[in-house]
Amino acid sequence: MSSEHFDSIFRPGLFEERVVLVTGGGTGIGRCIAHELASLGATAVVAGRRAEPLQLAAEEIREAGGQAEPVVLDIRDREAVDLAIADVLKRLGRLDGVVNNAGGQFAIPAGKLKPKGWAAVVDTNLNGTWWVSQAAYREAFREHGGAIVNIVADVWMGAPGMVHTGAARAGVMNMTVTLAAEWAREGVRVNAVAPGPILTGGLATYPEAIQRRALDEVCVTPPARLGTESEVSSAVVYLLSPAASYVSGEVMKVDGATSVYKNPLVPLGHHDGTPKWDGFHLRAQLGGLYAEELGDDDQ
Repeated sequence: MSSEHFDSIFRPGLFEERVVLVTGGGTGIGRCIAHELASLGATAVVAGRRAEPLQLAAEEIREAGGQAEPVVLDIRDREAVDLAIADVLKRLGRLDGVVNNAGGQFAIPAGKLKPKGWAAVVDTNLNGTWWVSQAAYREAFREHGGAIVNIVADVWMGAPGMVHTGAARAGVMNMTVTLAAEWAREGVRVNAVAPGPILTGGLATYPEAIQRRALDEVCVTPPARLGTESEVSSAVVYLLSPAASYVSGEVMKVDGATSVYKNPLVPLGHHDGTPKWDGFHLRAQLGGLYAEELGDDDQ
């Protein structure tokens, strides 16, 4: 680890006395976002379905000198979402921002996708994002304003092999634009961040064949590397910050131009990769295939 605290590019105290809810905040990108927000003075409310990773993330943040509150929450349960938002307001007195990061998907050919699998992914990625956004607006933002950042994905050319999440993420993008316009009068900003291929612990959950394919493909993209959790987090922090007060309805790509590289007639070949930013002191550390391919510097 490079340090014992998050090395944020933003000024200390930027979110002093602010409360930000991060769904899926116990692992992966959400955990990194929660760490960075807490390092900048926010109370990070980390929410998710499993108590253990939430408790661990909250303990990490507190050990680094930040403030964090774990909340066990299934965002697919509308009533549970309403109760959780109300409880945050009761205990902490305010809610200033929401990062809708919780989500999930699995690789499967569209023709083999069963109704239960379709419903589970759409219910989490689309409906869950909506329930949290609406509850935050109704209980806090409608009166005091606020900022919402939705984590989506690169689905501009569809999502072959993951039609369920492609449809859900596209729905969230439209929701982002719609709510940005509809809720602007109450001082609510709504944006989204679309990460490209990112090095997170979640990558290791996919079959090795998919991991291998992803590694092979990333070598011939413009950045020739995977992105870091910190690079996604810094975009989220910017969109939550006062610096983005005139930014709403935007879907910001954080993908090193991978989503716009479409010309195989001019292959880029292999190179050492573009310079990167990684301030997260507890960055993803993966063994096995990724450690072998990426080397110690990326661990």
